[in-house]
Amino acid sequence: MKKAIILLVVVLLLGGCAVGPDYKRPSIDIPQSFRFEDKEAKTLANTAWWQQFADPVLNELIQIALKENKDLKIAVVRIGQFVGRYVTTRAAFFPQIGASASGGYQRITETGLPPSGDLRGNPNDVWGIFLNGNWEIDIWGKIRRATEAARAGILSSEEGRRTVILSLVAAVASAYIDLRDADREMEISRKTAEAYKESLRIFELRFKEGFSSSIEVNMIKAEYEQALSRISFYGKAIPQLENALSILLGRNPGPIPRGRTLDDLALPIVPAGLPSDLLEQRPDIRRAEQDLIAANAQIGVAKSFYYPAISLTAAFGFSSTDLSKLFRKESQAWSFAAPIIAPIFTAGAIRGQVKSAEAVQKELVIRYQQVIQIAFGEVNDSLVDQKQTKEQLEALGRQVLALKEYARLAQVRFDEGYTSYLEVLDANRSLFNAELIQAQTKSVLFRSFVNLYKAMGGGWVTEADKMTGQDIAKESSTKGYLLPP
Repeated sequence: MKKAIILLVVVLLLGGCAVGPDYKRPSIDIPQSFRFEDKEAKTLANTAWWQQFADPVLNELIQIALKENKDLKIAVVRIGQFVGRYVTTRAAFFPQIGASASGGYQRITETGLPPSGDLRGNPNDVWGIFLNGNWEIDIWGKIRRATEAARAGILSSEEGRRTVILSLVAAVASAYIDLRDADREMEISRKTAEAYKESLRIFELRFKEGFSSSIEVNMIKAEYEQALSRISFYGKAIPQLENALSILLGRNPGPIPRGRTLDDLALPIVPAGLPSDLLEQRPDIRRAEQDLIAANAQIGVAKSFYYPAISLTAAFGFSSTDLSKLFRKESQAWSFAAPIIAPIFTAGAIRGQVKSAEAVQKELVIRYQQVIQIAFGEVNDSLVDQKQTKEQLEALGRQVLALKEYARLAQVRFDEGYTSYLEVLDANRSLFNAELIQAQTKSVLFRSFVNLYKAMGGGWVTEADKMTGQDIAKESSTKGYLLPP
């Protein structure tokens, strides 16, 4: 008895060990600040930033997408797959108990081997009922490492779901901005086409009366047809943009309601943050780290195969050829064993598994570092984009004002006979193109803010998560799925 207790203590102490490396976050070269920063930036990365556009329709579209988008629903279901794997892996910590029962009729051969002995009652009934148990003692931490990897898989899939939320909100906002940009450019094209149509009507009458040349008529007609071609282009682009946005909303292709015009949308405020915040805020970085944790744990799983596997097996039940005597004492049958399985020669199979696991871990270290570098680059790109685009838009605004005055003066000079209509056409053409570029640049500026909030990550993802109506993290933790073994 004393020896059995000592053996049990030794097994439990060994069970506290786990082969393989414990996870440590890789060292990362984090810059002290972003390359481009706005001195007036404010900490708004934890709020529902899209509400800063002050467009109720956009807010509603994002809320619909968070509830109905199919990619997000797939990501939610995928978490259940990883939870199932975790539960299955973690179950090996505990004894596995089963039951079996049988009843039948058999005849033993009288001429075969081994000798059949007393054959009275041959053939006869065979009845049995047993409880069976098996428990692998996790001395080397194989099950713990596998459970650690499975748990990281759950967290990785959860961060994958949050990445979908991050991308989805940004995609809906960008698609809506593109749609309002197309609406604005369609409006400019129609207004310009109407102006050219009226000019063409007047000059065709003047041509009939001999007051203008065919050159002027054809030049006006060319500008009119160009404006019509732009209308046709946006007539195609707008339904396509609506269809793409409908898919993001989880709907069949169809029309999209409109809120504020492009000119009326409010400009968001630049969010503030430090480069080190990205490690905790960006779900794709957090997901990459969980993948690395899982790969690190798999090294321990692979190394555990070098060592003996010890299991405890037991069976207790009754067996009899007479059903009426099945549960008597003399029909009892039981067994208890502690089999040990140890590798002796595997021709390098285990070494190959360890090498493969270590290579995967090294690859994911590099990938983790790469994801972080990409994140830093995206934030810097978005910061310089919004800063320079804002300056560009201000210059375009001044250009449009100057071209409007140029067009007005050219029309006055033509009306008073100081210049030909060619000058008026040139002024109107320049104004038309400048207004289109101004609308496009304004949409680029809005998208740069969307991209900046997307690149920064932050608590706003949690705010958006609340709008999905699916509290996956809470459901998992209450069931104990995310608790360490």
